[in-house]
Amino acid sequence: MESSDVDLDLQRSVHAVLRELSAQAPALPSNQGMWRWSLHKKVERDPGKSPALVRILLRELEKAESEDARHVIIPLLHTLMYVLTKATGITEELHRRTYAFCTRLLTLPAPYCTVALECAMRLKTETAVPGTLYQRLVIAEQNLTSELYPFRERVFLFVDPELVSPSVCSALLLEIEAAQGQQTPEACMRHVVSHALQAALGEACEAGVLQRKLQTSSRRALERYFHAVVAAVEQMASEPSPSREGHLERLEEIYCSLLGPAEAARGRCGGDRPQARLPSIPLPSPHITFHLWTDEEQLWEELVLFLRLRSQLRLSADLEALDLQGFLPDRELARASVLSTDSGIERDLPWGADEPPTPGSPEVERAGLQRKGGIKKRVWPPDILMPSSWDGPPGLHRRIGRPSGDRELLPGVSRLHTAHVLVLGDDRMLGRLARAYHSLRKRETQKFCLTPRLSLQLYYIPVLAPEKPTASRHSELGELAAFLGRADPWYESVVNTLCPAIRKLAEMPLSLDTSQTVDPFILDAITYYVRMGTQPIYFQIYAVKIFFSDLSQDPAEDIFLTELKVKIQDSKFPRDSLSPRRRGVAEGPGAELSICYQKALLSHRTREVTVSLRAAGLVLKALPASDTEGPTHCPPTAAPDIDHTCLNISVTEVVKTSNLAGRSFSTVTNTFRTADIQIQSQDQRLLTLLLDKDSCRMYRDVARFEVAPCPEPCSGAQKSKALGLSSHQEEMERTKAKAKPLLMPINTFSGIVQ
Repeated sequence: MESSDVDLDLQRSVHAVLRELSAQAPALPSNQGMWRWSLHKKVERDPGKSPALVRILLRELEKAESEDARHVIIPLLHTLMYVLTKATGITEELHRRTYAFCTRLLTLPAPYCTVALECAMRLKTETAVPGTLYQRLVIAEQNLTSELYPFRERVFLFVDPELVSPSVCSALLLEIEAAQGQQTPEACMRHVVSHALQAALGEACEAGVLQRKLQTSSRRALERYFHAVVAAVEQMASEPSPSREGHLERLEEIYCSLLGPAEAARGRCGGDRPQARLPSIPLPSPHITFHLWTDEEQLWEELVLFLRLRSQLRLSADLEALDLQGFLPDRELARASVLSTDSGIERDLPWGADEPPTPGSPEVERAGLQRKGGIKKRVWPPDILMPSSWDGPPGLHRRIGRPSGDRELLPGVSRLHTAHVLVLGDDRMLGRLARAYHSLRKRETQKFCLTPRLSLQLYYIPVLAPEKPTASRHSELGELAAFLGRADPWYESVVNTLCPAIRKLAEMPLSLDTSQTVDPFILDAITYYVRMGTQPIYFQIYAVKIFFSDLSQDPAEDIFLTELKVKIQDSKFPRDSLSPRRRGVAEGPGAELSICYQKALLSHRTREVTVSLRAAGLVLKALPASDTEGPTHCPPTAAPDIDHTCLNISVTEVVKTSNLAGRSFSTVTNTFRTADIQIQSQDQRLLTLLLDKDSCRMYRDVARFEVAPCPEPCSGAQKSKALGLSSHQEEMERTKAKAKPLLMPINTFSGIVQ
C-alpha cells in the first residue's frame, strides 16, 4: 500500500473515533468501541504504520488545541501514548513534538493538566531511552525477574456468580486462558530484547534475522541477553541526563554479540536491498487471575497472597522496617512479655554500652536472641493513616519511571506491587466491593501490612442483564456506570460499550481449540482500560446504623455506596406499645415518620431541620443528580469537607384531602440534600431497608436508622497514640480525624471532565 493510501486509511479510522465521541453522530450499538480497537490492530499487524499514525494523532491534537475542542484531547492523547508504548520506529523528532504538546497542556485546568503531566514525564524518558515504557510494562505485568526493575503488577478480575450469568463467567475465563496460554516467560523475554534493539537501532536492525536468532537461542542464552538489555535500558534511564547516543552504543554491542559482527555490519550497511516489512512485536496482555466473588474477606486474602509470594523471595532485607506479622494468622500473633531491667537513666548503663559492638560479636548474637518475642514500638510517619497514603502521591500515577504509590512510606520499604482490582457486574457488585474495601481499610489499622507495599487500583466494567422493553430495572442497576460515562466520555466509549460485546461472547458456542490465533476484543479492551485508566474518581461511602423494633436485638451497622431505599412494611408494632391516642394515626397508606437532618447550605454552615410527615417510601441516593453536582467526588488534594458530601433524598409524601365525597390520598415527591439524616417511624408501621439495590442486604422490622458519611477506619485515638501526642494535640487530632471521610476510588481515563 502506498504511503498516501496508508495515511488516508488511518485518517479515516481516527475520524471515526472522533465521530463516536460526538453526541451529534453516535455510532451504532454493534460498532461502539470497535473503532479504537481496530485502529490499534492496524498498527499492530503492520508496525511500519506507527510513525504515520503518530503524525496524524499529533495533527488532530494540535487542531483540537487551536479550536478549543477539549472533549477529544484526552482520548487522542491516550491513543497516542498507547501507540508510542508499543511502536519501535518512532523518530526523536516525533517524540519531542509530543512532549512539547504535553507541556503546553499544563496550563489547562484539571484533568487535562494532570493527564498531560503524566504523559510528559513518561515521554521524557522514552525520548532519551527508546523502549523504556514497553520494557517496564512487560517486566511488571509478566513478573519477569529483574533486579534493576523489581516492580510487579497483577490484575484481579472478580465476578459474582449471583449477579453475572454462568455463561458470561465461562466465556470470559476461556478467553483469558486462551490469550495467556501462549505468553510464556521465554516469549516475553524475546519480545523485550527484540523491541529494545529495534527501538534503539531503527533501520539498522535486521528485525527478521534478530527474531529468528532469538527463537533458536537456548533459555540460558536468552536470559543473558534479556538481563543485558534490561541493564542497559534501566541504567541509562536512571541517569540524571540520559544520552540517546550512549544508549545506542551499548545496545549495538549487545546486537553484535547476538547476531555476530558480520550480520550486524550487513544490517548497518543496508545497501539497495528492498525494505522488508517489519515483523510485529506483540505487547502481551497482563497477568490476569479470574476469581468468583464469595465474601468481603476474599479481597484481603488474595492481596496478601499476592504479596507473600514475592515477599518471601526478595524482601528480607527490610523486615526490620515493617512488622510483617499482619501476614500471619491471628493465633500466631501472640508474643511473650519480656521484663525490662532498664531504668532509663543513662548513668545506669554498663561501661561501654554507648559504643556499638562489632558485627559478629557475641553481644550482637545474644542481643538478637533476646530481642525475639519482645514488643517493638512502631513509629509511623505523620500521614501514614491518611487516605492519600493509600493511593500514593495525589496527582501522579503509575509508570512514571516507577509505578504510582511507590514512595517509601516506611524507611527501606518500597511499594513494589500494584494490584489492579477489576470488578464486573452492576451497582450491587459495587456495593459489595465497597464493603470489602471498607473491611480492608479497617483491617489495615490493626495489621499494617498491605499499605506500605501495595498500590491498590480499582476498576469497574458494567455487565448488566439484557434490558426488557417493559422493565426499567436495567437502567436502575447501571446508575454508577452511567455517571462514570457522563463524567468521562472516553470511559463511555471504551468501557460502557463492552456490556453488549460480553453478552454476545457468552451467546457464542464454546471453542476449545486454542491453536488458532484470534483477536480477543474484550480482553484487549480490558487491558487498555487497566493500563491507561489511571485517573480515579472518588466516591463517598456512607455508614448506616439500624435500630430494630425488638429492643433485645442489637443495632446493626452497615455501609452503602449508591442507594438506600426505604419501604413501609405491612407489619406493625405490638399493640401494647401504642397509646390509644396514636392508634388512629396509622389509618391510610404510608407511615408517620420523623426526619431529622442537617440541611446542605452553600455557606457550609450547619442547619438542623426536623419534620414529621406521612410517607409511602424514601430513597437516599449518593450519586449526584446532574454532572455539575457532586463535590464529594473530589481528589484528596482538595481536602474534601464533610459538609460538601451530600445525599439526594427523595420522599414520597402522602397528602390527605377531604371533600364532600370523603377522604382521598395522593402522593407528592419532595427532594432535598443533606450530609446526614435520622429517620424514625412514629406509628405502628415498621420499615424495610434495601442497601445498594441488593436483595441480599435487606433489613426488616426497622424502627429507626441513622445515615452519615463513613469516616476513615483509623480513629483519632489510634493516630495520636502512634504519634505520641499530648492531650491537647490528641483532642485536635481526634477532631480532625473524625471529619475525614472514607472515599473509594474507581479509575477512569480522565477523572471528571467539566
